[in-house]
Amino acid sequence: MINSKTTEYYHASYGSCITFLSEYIANKIYQDRKLNYIIIIFLLAVLIASCFIVRPIFANTMTEPIKTVFVKDKTYLRKNFEENIKNKYANSHVSFPASGIAHIRQIKYINKKPIKINIVEINTKINPNLDIKPQIASDNLNAKKTVRSIAQNKRAIVAINGGYFKPQTGVPLGALMIDRNVLTGEIFNRVGIAFFDDGEHLSFKMDKIDFDIKAYTKNVMINIDNINQPRMLSTFTLLYTPIWGKISPAPPKNGYNILVVGNKIEKISANPIQFRENSFVISAPRDVINKLTKNNKEIYIDIKIQDSLRGAKHIIGAGPYLVKDSKIFVDTTEQKLQAISGKNPRSAIGYKTDGTFMIVTIDGREKASVGMTLVELAKLMKSIGCEYAMNFDGGSSSALYVDGVIANSAYNKEGIAISNALVVSEKYSDIRLTSL
Repeated sequence: MINSKTTEYYHASYGSCITFLSEYIANKIYQDRKLNYIIIIFLLAVLIASCFIVRPIFANTMTEPIKTVFVKDKTYLRKNFEENIKNKYANSHVSFPASGIAHIRQIKYINKKPIKINIVEINTKINPNLDIKPQIASDNLNAKKTVRSIAQNKRAIVAINGGYFKPQTGVPLGALMIDRNVLTGEIFNRVGIAFFDDGEHLSFKMDKIDFDIKAYTKNVMINIDNINQPRMLSTFTLLYTPIWGKISPAPPKNGYNILVVGNKIEKISANPIQFRENSFVISAPRDVINKLTKNNKEIYIDIKIQDSLRGAKHIIGAGPYLVKDSKIFVDTTEQKLQAISGKNPRSAIGYKTDGTFMIVTIDGREKASVGMTLVELAKLMKSIGCEYAMNFDGGSSSALYVDGVIANSAYNKEGIAISNALVVSEKYSDIRLTSL
């Protein structure tokens, strides 16, 4: 867009010079040719000079302040980041698939047994265009795809398998929020990581997830036990939205489903209900359904997250903790994950409070790499500098995609089809022409 003030000055300068020149030539009182030539040359010189002085520009007329990027500073930060990575991971294979992203391959030995490790370090201060967020396999929760498919669909540079899921359907088993839209609720208050994005800076916070979900009418308010999760107890009151799929689950024994469209009660059934646009289903025991429907025609839903994570843009849960406040902290018992504590292929993420984000996979169940226990994984995450770290789904799900290839020794070379992933992509602001 052309700056209006610049344009007016441009036309005024040119116009005044041209008008004066034409009037002078047409005036017959000036008969002295030598003097005429001198004046004409002078006016032409002024005209040419004005071309350079008021040269028009294409100006950005947006009201927000224009960011200044100093190329030398940015280059220095990138080179410093790369040198620090090379020094930190000496004797390892190091590559840089994008600005601000380092990929490290190394082999460690525990009790003389080899372990193949892939580490990705991400620094969004080096490259503010980097974006880290969870993604699901498809448009609904009942779907599975490989990490490569999810990554390529989102044009990711890096991707890793995410939280736990139900193998038969692909429904995530744990908290998942994308772009401030709660897709699934937490299980056993397991740990998750929240991503905060103010448009300029990306930051992280790890905590146990606790969504507070309520349904209310003009007369009553009830607690919702979970959202878009398989039923664990017949006494639970569950909320389902269209992202679950085309049809809701069946209600509990002696219970009912309520179809609510545009906050108005449309249907009560003892069977699964087909979703409609702008609808949700409450599945609950009979006494809860009676409370909600008695003398009521409308139901509203309210979802809040705990204060510590308020303002988060994305959340993905899994567990257990590995590192907390820079100390090894593996809470498998509290998070009911004792069964996965042995040597296995692993996926994990962590971060430092300076904004550095880490992604790690451990190969296992093979002669060339025996895998790690959760405690061994926690020690590794602490050793590479994580102040907070957590375990992702591992085993045959563990897969790391880097710059177009699966970097770890994933099951079946590609890893199994999974429910959700954490992807790292590069976002670009609109290109704006600032001068000719």
